[in-house]
Amino acid sequence: MNPPVVLTVAGTDSGGAAGVAADLTTLAAHDVHGACVVTAVTAQDTTGVRLVHAVPPDVLAAQVDAVLDDLPLAAVKTGMLGSRAAAELVAERLAARPGRPLVVDPVLVATSGSVLGGADVVAAYVECLLPRATVVTPNGDEARALLHRAADDPTPARELAGRLASYGCAVLLTGGPAPGESPRTCVDWLARPGEEPVALPHPAVDTANDHGTGCTHAAALAARLAHGVDLERAAADAACWTTGQLRRSRSWTLGRGRGPVAHTIPTASTPATTGGTP
Repeated sequence: MNPPVVLTVAGTDSGGAAGVAADLTTLAAHDVHGACVVTAVTAQDTTGVRLVHAVPPDVLAAQVDAVLDDLPLAAVKTGMLGSRAAAELVAERLAARPGRPLVVDPVLVATSGSVLGGADVVAAYVECLLPRATVVTPNGDEARALLHRAADDPTPARELAGRLASYGCAVLLTGGPAPGESPRTCVDWLARPGEEPVALPHPAVDTANDHGTGCTHAAALAARLAHGVDLERAAADAACWTTGQLRRSRSWTLGRGRGPVAHTIPTASTPATTGGTP
């Protein structure tokens, strides 16, 4: 039986921690065939982004056509889009259809702090992409940006998720400990339009090796949805997988900055530390 096919539309990371590299390894680990459309080539490492080269729109469109003309997509996942044109292309030609979820990871700032999407990209997400997405997976900073709020806005994550769902898609807001919760527990918030947000707690991992975490999490979510798992279960599975990968790499000493989340997977000779069911 053929595996499901998931398309990732994202940028490259020359350090191998995030972007297309993170997506394809995560998809493979979940028994999914990954296809890719590259939106930008970045020169980056664990300390920051040195250069971003946007792929010309015609090359971007040609990549999309090559995939759509040949492969049966079970889901689409977006990462760094980098431009309004790229966001509009995804919205127009790769938006969710019945049975083909669209997972939008609104990559606006790299783990190092480098800006990967300005005001025009934020506007394109809000106007074009989110109304057609199945689920968007922002962290708190990205949620505030999409809601046009200040970076230090104190609105609780639960409320941010609920308000972002008013754009017309489900929201899986990834976050740290909720007020009053143990610092050993992180809480993600799943909000659907017109419904109360649902808390999805999972263990926190104390690590500085978290470069690529958002990409890994969103790719795992897309993989589970491609396998036909319902959204709430897929969200829990994605969190479990990402938590396991963070544990796996927390003792690594790769790079001079925030090291990569693990994209290795257990073999017969390496003990499994990951969770979730591919």
